[in-house]
Amino acid sequence: MVEKKEFLYEGKAKRVYRTGDPDLYLVEFKDDATAFDGLKKGTITGKGEVNARMSALLFQVLERRGIPTHFVELVGPREIVVKALRIVPVEVVVRNVAAGSLAQRLGLEEGTPLKSPVLEFYYKSDELHDPMINEYHIAALELATPDQVELMKSYAFKVNEILSQVLELAELILVDFKLEFGLHHGSILLGDEISPDTCRFWDRNTREKLDKDRFRRDLGKVEEAYQEVLQRITEAVGKQIQ
Repeated sequence: MVEKKEFLYEGKAKRVYRTGDPDLYLVEFKDDATAFDGLKKGTITGKGEVNARMSALLFQVLERRGIPTHFVELVGPREIVVKALRIVPVEVVVRNVAAGSLAQRLGLEEGTPLKSPVLEFYYKSDELHDPMINEYHIAALELATPDQVELMKSYAFKVNEILSQVLELAELILVDFKLEFGLHHGSILLGDEISPDTCRFWDRNTREKLDKDRFRRDLGKVEEAYQEVLQRITEAVGKQIQ
């Protein structure tokens, strides 16, 4: 049994605690919700449990397909044990369909399928509001080595392929998603979470948004959307395993 020790860090969606093992942290997922760089705040009842369970499930799927992650085990309704990471301050976003900022920047109608997946980097900095960067910025700021960048890109595209297969079984479209990586004993591992907070999920038939955009855009039925996505993905993973 992993023992929760002293509080280490609190972010917008999670609290992190030390454990009795210096190589392991305990992550507690919160129901707190924020959008627009923290300007909009609220609560999505049950979000913490949905995000913990979905992250645990999808990390295990990715591990089985060769993607190394920080996930160790789900230990409570909203708590997972993870390997301690030194986070690389570069967020990796993969986009399959034009939505959100990409649609605005490129003047595309939201929902336009992209001819091929688009990968973007963002500098993980609250003070700078997570600006978009490229590989030259990453090298100049020494945020990651070229080999680490290539590995993160490779993992990100593979994650896109694996998750898209799962979501097809769930009658969902993987519109886009954000990944974070970190170093554990020198190795790059996928960290953070995979959930409706970090991904855009649309119903394949109706194009209904079933993710955090329901909170961002005041679309209502946010809790119901999170629960539905968890149920669909859980059933889809079950079909894959059978």
